[in-house]
Amino acid sequence: MDFGLVAQTDPPGAATVALMRRAEHNGFRYGWTFDSPVLWQEPYVIHSRILAETERLVVGPMVTNPGTRSWEVTASTFATLNEMYGNRTVCGIGRGDSAMRVAGRPPTTLARLGEAMRAIRELAEGREAMVDGTPLRLPWVRDGRLPVWMAAYGPRALALAGREADGFILQLADPLLTAWMVGAVREAAVQAGRDPAGVTICVAAPAYVCEDTPEALAHAREQCRWFGGMVGNHVADLVARYGEHSDAVPAALTSYIKERGGYDYAHHGRAGNPDTAFVPDDIVDRFCLLGPAPAHVARLRELAELGVDQFALYAMHDAREDVVDAYGAEVLPELA
Repeated sequence: MDFGLVAQTDPPGAATVALMRRAEHNGFRYGWTFDSPVLWQEPYVIHSRILAETERLVVGPMVTNPGTRSWEVTASTFATLNEMYGNRTVCGIGRGDSAMRVAGRPPTTLARLGEAMRAIRELAEGREAMVDGTPLRLPWVRDGRLPVWMAAYGPRALALAGREADGFILQLADPLLTAWMVGAVREAAVQAGRDPAGVTICVAAPAYVCEDTPEALAHAREQCRWFGGMVGNHVADLVARYGEHSDAVPAALTSYIKERGGYDYAHHGRAGNPDTAFVPDDIVDRFCLLGPAPAHVARLRELAELGVDQFALYAMHDAREDVVDAYGAEVLPELA
């Protein structure tokens, strides 16, 4: 299993770079950042520094979207980083949640997302692609490579990931839901004539290493409860589409948001988010990895048996350096 670190690009940018250096030193192979240009600093500028100051780390957004940048700009950015640092990027992409909604626009459609994934990959690898009806090519690209990994939750999005994406990003670490979603992606890949094993599976979730005491676990839950609220934004979209009680989406994913109220993106992805009080403890425990390192290892082995290729650790809490170090010392040696 590979390991990645996910960070927000809060200022100072040098702190994000230092955290990624620390992750590489501890054996992590991927460095991910949020991409929401109103809420945080521009990720690709920081990606360039991360690549310059690491040796092996593969970097990318978790996740970008087709709406905040034109596709040829996104492709050119990745292709430039790859030319400078040796094909060490990956494009995580989705419909757009915070990046689009904060700017007053709805997330893009799945049809548009599928077109964008194909165009960005083709352009970044030096081939011609259609962008809004115009054939384009980046003539300076040589030997470029850009895997495109898609974030998804619902049935239609999972099917698109299986048909089109090089990798699938699932932003929660619940084994039951992972099994359902990975199964849906693989089934779609088979129906599209693809090798389902060729789709990389990445599970991303907060991890908090602490003692196995009620007090320590309660603190860890409060540090990670924000994640249930972030996932809840996507779940609310699913409920709006499929209904509160639907065979299309498991109740294990949707039932917890019934007490959800409004959501202020000013607190998005942050510990102490006041809009996530509705998230119950059992969801935090299911979606995140909490407790002593052996408990993390046990959950990760369960996920690996389901076909998960990478665990990407969200480090938006008060112990991010400690958790990175704990994973390097006690978790990666068991699984990497």
